[in-house]
Amino acid sequence: MIFGKIDYINLLPLHIFLKKQPLCNSFKQSIAYRKSYPSKLNEKLKKRQIDAAFISSIASAQKGFKTINAGIIATKEVQSVLVKVGSYKQDPHSATSNLLAKILKAEGEVVIGDKALKLYLKNPQDYVDLAKLWHEKYNLPFVFARLSVNKYYDFYKRIGEKFANQKVFIPFYILIKYTEERDVKAEEIKTYLKNLSYKIDTKANYSLKTFLRASRLFKMTK
Repeated sequence: MIFGKIDYINLLPLHIFLKKQPLCNSFKQSIAYRKSYPSKLNEKLKKRQIDAAFISSIASAQKGFKTINAGIIATKEVQSVLVKVGSYKQDPHSATSNLLAKILKAEGEVVIGDKALKLYLKNPQDYVDLAKLWHEKYNLPFVFARLSVNKYYDFYKRIGEKFANQKVFIPFYILIKYTEERDVKAEEIKTYLKNLSYKIDTKANYSLKTFLRASRLFKMTK
C-alpha cells in the first residue's frame, strides 16, 4: 500500500495519528518517501503511482477516484492559502487555490502552504485569506483537500474516518522539531491548526458542492 502525504504543517496531526496506529512499519516508512505538494499528488494518484492521498478538492471530483469524508477544511480563516494583491500569478502547487482565487475575484499572486503561513504571520495586512473571503461570502467552511483512493478503499476509509473524528494531541517535542524545520513558532503552529478540521460533515460537504458548482460555472463562462 502506497500513501502520499502533503508535506505541510496542515497535516501534522495526520502524521502523528498514523505513527500511533497499529500499522506495519513498511507502510509507515513509505509515507516519508511519498511526501509532496498537492498538485504533484493529484498527478501521482491519477497515474496510479500511489493508492491514496489527500488531494485538492477540484481534482478529487474527477472520475476514477473514490472519496472519503476526510479532508483539510478551514472553518473560517486558514492563513496558509493567500493572495498577495497585485499582478495575477498562479501557485504551481495547488489547482484548487488558483481556481478559488479566480472565483472569488481575488486578483494577485496565489501563495499556499508553509511558505504562505510564514508570510502571513509576518505581514497579514499584505494578504487576502481565501478561506476567510469564502466564509464571508457563503458563511461556510472551505474544503481544500479530500482523501481520495485508487486501491484498498476499505482500509483507507477506516483509517481516514478514524482520523477525521479524533482530536490529535501534538507532543511538545514534535512542535519544537517543526519550529526548527519550518521556521514557525510552536504557539503559532498550535493557533494555526485550530483553524482547521478534518471531517467533511454536512456543512463542509455542502460547501464543497457549492465550490464545485461555482467552478463549473466559472469554466463555462471562459
